[in-house]
Amino acid sequence: MKYLYGLAILCSLVLWSSCRNDFETVASSGNLEFSKDTVYLDTIFSNIGSSTYNLKVYNRSDEDINIPNLRLSQGEASNYRLNVDGMPGKVFENVQILAKDSIFIFIETTLDINSLPTNAPDFLYTDQLVFDGGGNEQKVELVTLVKDAIFLFPEKYADGTTETLTLGTGDAAVEVKGFFLEDDELTFTNEKPYVIYGYAAVPGNKTLTVEAGARVHFHNGSGIIVANNGSIKSLGLPSSDPEAQENEVIFEGDRLEPGFAEISGQWLTIWLTEGSVANEFRHTTIKNSTVGILVDKSPLTLSNVQIYNSTNIGLLSRTGSIDGENMVINNSGQSSLAIQLGGSYEFRHCTFANYWTNGFRSFPSVSIDNVFETEENIIVADLVKADFKNCIIYGNERRELSLFKHEQGAFIFNFENCLLRFEDPSGEFGDNPLYDFNNTALYTAAKFNLDPVFQNTEMNNFNIESGTSGADGIGNPAFGPTEDLNGTPRDTSNPDAGAYEATIFPEG
Repeated sequence: MKYLYGLAILCSLVLWSSCRNDFETVASSGNLEFSKDTVYLDTIFSNIGSSTYNLKVYNRSDEDINIPNLRLSQGEASNYRLNVDGMPGKVFENVQILAKDSIFIFIETTLDINSLPTNAPDFLYTDQLVFDGGGNEQKVELVTLVKDAIFLFPEKYADGTTETLTLGTGDAAVEVKGFFLEDDELTFTNEKPYVIYGYAAVPGNKTLTVEAGARVHFHNGSGIIVANNGSIKSLGLPSSDPEAQENEVIFEGDRLEPGFAEISGQWLTIWLTEGSVANEFRHTTIKNSTVGILVDKSPLTLSNVQIYNSTNIGLLSRTGSIDGENMVINNSGQSSLAIQLGGSYEFRHCTFANYWTNGFRSFPSVSIDNVFETEENIIVADLVKADFKNCIIYGNERRELSLFKHEQGAFIFNFENCLLRFEDPSGEFGDNPLYDFNNTALYTAAKFNLDPVFQNTEMNNFNIESGTSGADGIGNPAFGPTEDLNGTPRDTSNPDAGAYEATIFPEG
């Protein structure tokens, strides 16, 4: 009986406590503390939602408090959206915080720059979080920079379907969301950034020209396709500020928050399909894609190009024809440079590195073959030339070069005045003639396994240190170009291998 009596008392206490009202709290006295006094929602494009940001609100007192009113200053008209302790809205009443406790406020926004009172390409949108609203009012500022952009996307039809492109033929044909660029869309200027949804395709006999200083952003699952007889020309120029890269062309994802600045796989690729012509990239940075550039039986010229943070491969060529100089490729989930099914290649003063930061990597920095095998057949194509002159091939794996030759195809290559990493302590490759490093017809004045002393691989900074780098002074001046990727003149007698002439690193 006494147990039943005790249970009844307990139930009464629970019911009583569940009926407690705000009279057991005290009103906020203006002594709330915040994790920050201004919440900066990083730059967004017009009509693209921001990431979610958080603000923590602390009650440092010994009493439970009640905030009579918590709202956005612009109320329901605000373009910010809130979630306060699990409840969505823009205006809240009687928000309670227990003694020595805190609550989270989550904040996000989506803005249409055309609805804002400005004609400028950028607009700073602000509002305030207001706490209490009475004599004890406290405020936290909200700030977002909104950028106008030119949006390119496939058409959406009345039946709910979306415009598509057909890639491949026969049983191998696939459809992807995409569209052909119109004539008035074939010049990308630096006046506004471009944001692409799906695949933007360059039609046959047309050229997409990307002017110096242009910024091209891709939504998830997007890219550029250059069709048969089409061309792309990315014509950046040298910049005075290496951080701002004001004159370079930059291809990257459409998430502008700093947390996405170096995240791989945010978009797909720039695909130069078979039969595309006269493709050219100069003073261009390509970052955060799945494959930076995919070349299918097409010509490509690359000069002063950087490709970083590719989930799979930085530069993938299948029977392509590529001439490249002053290039850096790094941080690829597989290879930074993959040459498949032969082709013709010449690279001068390039740094092919791989310091992949997102987990295990089983592929070398540079991979070269002349064959493609499936269960049904074997395809062989001649590698008529693969010349690497004054280049660095390095990374954080012991072997950063892979060569695979099918007996039926040509396989002609040479590494001249290059620095390569290839460690074979067990002699596993000693009988393979492709790795006969004493064969001067294949490896001419090449150096092996000397530390290039890169400045900061995690930050994609592949400048080398003067006096200590294994690449210092090993180049041949006959190969050019006469200036490095920074625009620094190269030594006319003993230039350094790689994309950069050696420099003295700043202290610290």
